[in-house]
Amino acid sequence: MRFEVWAPEAERVVLECAGATHTLERAGDRAGWWSGEAPAEDGTRYGFSVDDGPVLPDPRSRRQPDGPDGLSAVVDHGRYAWRTPWPGRGVRDAVLYELHVGTYTREGTLDAAADRLGHLADLGVTHVELMPLCPFPGRHGWGYEGVSLWAVHEPYGGPEALKRFVDAAHAHGLGVVLDVVHNHLGPSGNYLPAFGPYFTETHQTPWGAAVNLDAPGSDDVRAYLLGSALAWLRDYRLDGLRLDAVHALADTRACHFLEELSTAVDALADELGRPLALIAESDLADPRTVTPRASGGLGLHAQWNDDFHHALHTALTGEAQGYYEDFARAPLAALAKTMTRAFFHDGTYSTFRGRAHGRPVDRARTPAYRFLGYSQTHDQIGNRAQGDRLSAGLSPGLLACAAALTLTGPFTPMLFMGEEWGASTPWQFFTDHTDPELADAVRRGRRREFAAHGWAEEDIPDPQDHGTRDRSCLDWSEPRAGHHARLLAWYRELIALRRTRGDLTDPDLAAVRVAFDEEARWFAFRRGDLRIAVNLGAEPVVLPLDGRHARVLAAWEPVAAPGADGVVRVPAESCVILAAS
Repeated sequence: MRFEVWAPEAERVVLECAGATHTLERAGDRAGWWSGEAPAEDGTRYGFSVDDGPVLPDPRSRRQPDGPDGLSAVVDHGRYAWRTPWPGRGVRDAVLYELHVGTYTREGTLDAAADRLGHLADLGVTHVELMPLCPFPGRHGWGYEGVSLWAVHEPYGGPEALKRFVDAAHAHGLGVVLDVVHNHLGPSGNYLPAFGPYFTETHQTPWGAAVNLDAPGSDDVRAYLLGSALAWLRDYRLDGLRLDAVHALADTRACHFLEELSTAVDALADELGRPLALIAESDLADPRTVTPRASGGLGLHAQWNDDFHHALHTALTGEAQGYYEDFARAPLAALAKTMTRAFFHDGTYSTFRGRAHGRPVDRARTPAYRFLGYSQTHDQIGNRAQGDRLSAGLSPGLLACAAALTLTGPFTPMLFMGEEWGASTPWQFFTDHTDPELADAVRRGRRREFAAHGWAEEDIPDPQDHGTRDRSCLDWSEPRAGHHARLLAWYRELIALRRTRGDLTDPDLAAVRVAFDEEARWFAFRRGDLRIAVNLGAEPVVLPLDGRHARVLAAWEPVAAPGADGVVRVPAESCVILAAS
């Protein structure tokens, strides 16, 4: 088979394949590329030596059987026999479920996660959003310091296990979205600089030198990232990609990398005859991220909306530190603004940033489903000092209110694994670095970060302690009992309502009508013929919903239909969904 590698500054490149060495030739029609042939088949180990240096894994490795530092292995994607015909599933009208393979089950593998997909199908979600799967050092980690952007972490099961997972998900009617990281690579096992200018000092990021998207040599770096993205979608039959922290992609070229990526993905969707989605995580509050390319945008299909999360979180918890400060001044007003205009910061002053931030969403041309709404994510839980979920501090009633606001609101809902039953397990920051110096640096950095906020060192979980990961694994005995089972039934009821009531997927943000009382802590909104009322307060409230002919569709606590006075009485820490008769 033919092997090729990009090494534009090399004088000599050697392929080591199955114990034999082969000197590669320059590819005459592709500047900077080297190629050659060698006997190989699925599973054959190989690597490249640049200018007589050590044998390194292939930057485009499809498999790293021995981890990021080992040799690469050939993968023949044609060997897998797909069992489930799949027409695809777009993200419009979707309900996503964010899942970390390493803690979704105690086993921490893709096959073990696949065995739990029936739970998600019964819950009613439409898509599983997998956190990153690229290889990283050790066994356990979040996945955001991965390397080998075309490969699957071997302790999770490697490439074949991902195919089995996707096949099983599709058999359950579930789409699969994969979280990919283009803005940086892990510091350990990252050999890309030995091959070429994959990084540039032109820009600096929180992780050091930026991925080279606009400096000399960037054409092939962009092609590297594009090729990886398309390979996930094509070779593994994925339905979409979640793009980590796109605001950290430093690119000054006329055609931004994200526009180039969305063009390529839309072309692949046309070729394959099934929808493919790109979902951005962006801190920019810029609607151009999800504006179609024909209208001057970048053409991504959706984006996470942290502003909705921050407003909801402050309303539920009263927290006001850090980036919550502006939202916490009047949290229900902030929630009202995000529910009707998507972004809270739409050109307003951000105290956290010390400057104006964001841009207004044009509601006439930007449908609500392009924004993901959520009460919890891996970031918003795991980046807390102790990884505590909302369930650690809120009553089941308030958790039910959070679910109602997320699942009946105007945005595409996303849940974080275990949220649906109010999991009592935390989700903490954990690593398994094999480099002792790096491991200690991460440990000390984590403690230093939270010491600045008043946390004692001994109260910060050690990321390198395997017990930190173990505590973060879901307890699958919980959904069957007590308030966990009741909350799970509530989530199922709300998701079923969203699926059957068209008003709940109306894409028109301007049609959402909101009323609230900061002091009494109630919040109500209208979605077509539906009225949703949420009482976050400790006392019952009487709400004038003008619902004389309304009937109760769902309620956390028993609620009587409005009488002749047209008001509804909502118990403390409870919520109700009503429909016109």
